[in-house]
Amino acid sequence: MPRGVSDISGLRNIRSMHSAGKRSIPRVAGTAYLDLYMLQKEKERLEKEDAVLEKRKAAIQKRLDDVNKEIEMLKALEEKEKGRQADREEVTEEESQEKRWKKMSLSY
Repeated sequence: MPRGVSDISGLRNIRSMHSAGKRSIPRVAGTAYLDLYMLQKEKERLEKEDAVLEKRKAAIQKRLDDVNKEIEMLKALEEKEKGRQADREEVTEEESQEKRWKKMSLSY
């Protein structure tokens, strides 16, 4: 499976030159508007990503709750089956003892 840049661990947290505030040339008076625009776009992108992550986290939590409920239900079912099986074993033991001692005479 091909891996993208976003799949490399820790790469998303590397700060770019823009986010670090470093410039190769001094600021010009007109660049403040460009900087505001770029920061606004980055803010919108981060807010959108945050919303997606919140939805994803909610979906994961819902699935975890469903899985936990299913686990509990299956455990309860298993306990009930063990109880039934133990009851059946007691009944079959009693039946087998009764059957074992039953005798019948045959005449030829």
